Amino acid sequence: MAGLSAPAAWAFVTRFAPSPTGPLHLGHAYSALLAHDLARAAQGSFLLRMEDTDSERSKYAFEAQILDDLAWLGVRWDGPIHRQSDHIAAYNRRLEPLAARGLLYPCGCSRTDIRAALAAPQEGVPHQTYPGTCRSRTMASRKPGDALRLNLAAALEQIGTARFVETGPTHAGTHNINPALAQAQIGDVVLSRKGENIVAYFLASALDDADHGITHVVRGEDLFDFTPVQVILQGLLGLPTPTYHHHRLIRDETGKRLAKRDDARALSKYRAEGATPQDIRRMVGL
Repeated sequence: MAGLSAPAAWAFVTRFAPSPTGPLHLGHAYSALLAHDLARAAQGSFLLRMEDTDSERSKYAFEAQILDDLAWLGVRWDGPIHRQSDHIAAYNRRLEPLAARGLLYPCGCSRTDIRAALAAPQEGVPHQTYPGTCRSRTMASRKPGDALRLNLAAALEQIGTARFVETGPTHAGTHNINPALAQAQIGDVVLSRKGENIVAYFLASALDDADHGITHVVRGEDLFDFTPVQVILQGLLGLPTPTYHHHRLIRDETGKRLAKRDDARALSKYRAEGATPQDIRRMVGL
């Protein structure tokens, strides 16, 4: 837990935000335990959020298993569980001011590409910067099935300097968002898709962090490169920017990041074999 100091009790609020699309594995256990331990050490709050906007892959059975695994680990959260699927309409309403400022445009490109853009980024999965095919379209031309993209260049012009503080082991320091680099690496991200009751990970996560008073975001370093998207959205919407702590990833023997498809690393398997919560802590380096 080195690198992230504990502020005053009232000033520390963090969260664990899994997607119920599979069982928890060792990497999830590390992230949940680290965030939980930091919150308790700071006498702060630890919240639980289900990022279940992917209606095709999110399952109640996975959520139930996640809750059972967290309880077994000794992770206790404060307040009710926040499920993003219950708030899709509210997220989309928050986009209306951006549309009114000319920062959004409809996009009718490949459905497969757009659905991929709505999901959380993953290590090893290349991000394809959007070439701007639909950038000249107006909101009046939006059709059923069209997505909404953020005009990143226009957004960066409106917010001016954007920065965030990182306390993780790899990228610690204050990071100023370079407009040219952001446009080259991130591009015009998708924020929602009309008619499919789905919003982007970037948008829902940024809004929830602000609404829930999150002061410290603790998550894997595979999400570091996309933090600027959320910081830009925070700036556009007048939201506070939390401190970020991107922790190391738990990897297998070959150095590959664990994923939900790695059932051999699922906590349920270790539990069935007789492992204890302390065994899991030792396995992930806590």
